Amino acid sequence: MSVIPKIEAFADELTAIRQDFHAHPELGFEETRTSGIVAEKLRAYGVDEVHEGIGGTGVVGIIQGNGGGNRRVGLRADMDALPIEEASGVPYASTNPGRMHACGHDGHTTMLLGAARYLAETRDFDGTVVLIFQPAEEGLGGARRMIADGLFEKFPCDEIYGMHNDPNAEPGIVTVTPGPGMAGACFFDITVKGTGSHAAMPHQSKDPIVIGTALVQQLQSVVSRNTPPTKPIVLSVTTFNAGSAYNVVPGSATITGTVRYFHDDVIDMASSRIRELCAGLAQAYGVEIEVDIRNVFDVLMNDPDLSEAYIAAASEVVGDGARLSEDQATGSEDFADMLKVVPGAYCRVGHAGSVPLHNPAFVLDDAILPVGASVYARIVETRLPAGGAT
Repeated sequence: MSVIPKIEAFADELTAIRQDFHAHPELGFEETRTSGIVAEKLRAYGVDEVHEGIGGTGVVGIIQGNGGGNRRVGLRADMDALPIEEASGVPYASTNPGRMHACGHDGHTTMLLGAARYLAETRDFDGTVVLIFQPAEEGLGGARRMIADGLFEKFPCDEIYGMHNDPNAEPGIVTVTPGPGMAGACFFDITVKGTGSHAAMPHQSKDPIVIGTALVQQLQSVVSRNTPPTKPIVLSVTTFNAGSAYNVVPGSATITGTVRYFHDDVIDMASSRIRELCAGLAQAYGVEIEVDIRNVFDVLMNDPDLSEAYIAAASEVVGDGARLSEDQATGSEDFADMLKVVPGAYCRVGHAGSVPLHNPAFVLDDAILPVGASVYARIVETRLPAGGAT
């Protein structure tokens, strides 16, 4: 592995920054401390322009290369944490109850800061780097908010790159899936409006629990009986809430969940089937069932040519560990919204650890920090080469 020596030299500082972020996690659009530190660090590193408050708590930095090129490359990292109570046991664990960096966004932010420091010190490229520190990736639409706030009008990019840590891969492995790399996602909220009663006289009710459990079972048929087996889809019911007492049949039940997909016709079919199943059960049981289905993430589409360019740049850091992959992730990522506006690619960087993402015991391996920072830096230097065309 050939981590850039200048970045390796301040790896300990990156670890300290990351662990500080980890100890002070903030949820989406609440990242005031995090974004403040990001802006402070960028100014200290000599970044030419630092813009705060983009899309709420987003930060954008601009670095001009030593050459006079006019091409612009964007690098993006996310900053928000998750509403999870940490159980990792690390000495720098979250000090904010019910909040945790269980997805490694503290690491992503730190890796981009590491690249920013290196690029601001060396400037060995022709053109401009746009550093994008995004809020609220975890289902709250941070990318869309930044775009709506004029991100790419104010700070245009010719191409853009992002990355995510991957505890499921070995250290030194960097992968990019050309084309559809990560699933789109819709969230759904269903409310069964039944009739409550005394639990000793359930015949006087229209029991929303009975109706809701039947609906949960029926929803599974959308995948098993309505979706072509060659088109992946995941439908998961994730909450079911009803009732508040042992002796009361409640009057309503709420059901929520998510659908992950790679094809527009599949999510259109799934949305229709969810509504049809709800309407059918409402008629069968004589109740009202309300349904809200909303798109939260688009399918992440990696540009094939830029995917190859990203892997070529990463190979200068991890050698043969950089590779194109056919594996599609059913997880979702709102960097997809940026890729709909600007062509680019998104890579996954492996690191040590056996606990999956979004788990209360997840621990990010700090050895990944100079690796990710070096990959970010190399994609800039290869796409904006000093004194030559790409």
